[in-house]
Amino acid sequence: MIKLIVICGATATGKSGLALALAMRLGCVILSADSRQVYRKFNIGTAKPTITEQKLVPHYLIDICDPRDTMTVADYQEQAQALIASIPVSPLFLVGGTGLYIRSIVQGMKIPRVAPQMELRSQLESLDQIQLYAMLQQVDPVATQKIHPHDSVRTLRALEVFYVTGYSISQQQGENPPNYPILQIGLDCDVAKLGELIHKRTEQMIANGLVAEVEYIYQEYGADLPLLNTLGYQEIKQYLAGDISLNQAKELIVLHTRQFAKRQRTWFRAYPQIEWFDADNSDLLNQVWQRINEFIGCPSA
Repeated sequence: MIKLIVICGATATGKSGLALALAMRLGCVILSADSRQVYRKFNIGTAKPTITEQKLVPHYLIDICDPRDTMTVADYQEQAQALIASIPVSPLFLVGGTGLYIRSIVQGMKIPRVAPQMELRSQLESLDQIQLYAMLQQVDPVATQKIHPHDSVRTLRALEVFYVTGYSISQQQGENPPNYPILQIGLDCDVAKLGELIHKRTEQMIANGLVAEVEYIYQEYGADLPLLNTLGYQEIKQYLAGDISLNQAKELIVLHTRQFAKRQRTWFRAYPQIEWFDADNSDLLNQVWQRINEFIGCPSA
């Protein structure tokens, strides 16, 4: 029987390391739930598991997409669900900080299969947000109860789905939760400690060659690659362009990562199913190990 163990939480809380140690003990596999680790070449700045770590435990949903393509949540869900159904070992670990990826699996989100329509988006973006939201109120008033009037991204997506399919996004959304047991474990620590962890990891990324990685991607795919405008890469791109110093780039990465971590914590705290553990606890591995053994019905080791 399939059993799924989720390890989630804010960036830099040690999710990958904990999952690796647990998966090695259990002889199982890890499915990544990280929206940037799916892309090839983006390694250091996404804290992607190293080749050595991937040899210790099989990792899936890593390096499955070309940086010039777009991996939608629906694409991710489809591939993750297929893997969960086909991998003959249990439990499986789903590990990462992309809340929407995790939610798509554990809650079985129904996601409209509508790829980004660039020409339609261009036409819609010629209007201001007030006009777009008014249009959405006409075609999908239910959606506007969940979408803030200033949320241009979700407003645009809802209109896109309607004009492509002829049906509102509200009609096409919903949930179909899986019928297998799921244990959701969250890692967290106090804000000051998390700030220290983020600073340390940023320094380590720079030491590991983040600047060279960004420079290679810049030369290989061009400065307009959207992924180069994401956390860690955008700041180094500014440094390579001569706009800021390397120290300034590091300071910005730390600042932006802390802001991102705050949003992640807010997202995950909204789900009462998650059982929280202190990422800074020296006995974390044993505590989580005991809880997992309870979940899978094995005596503690």
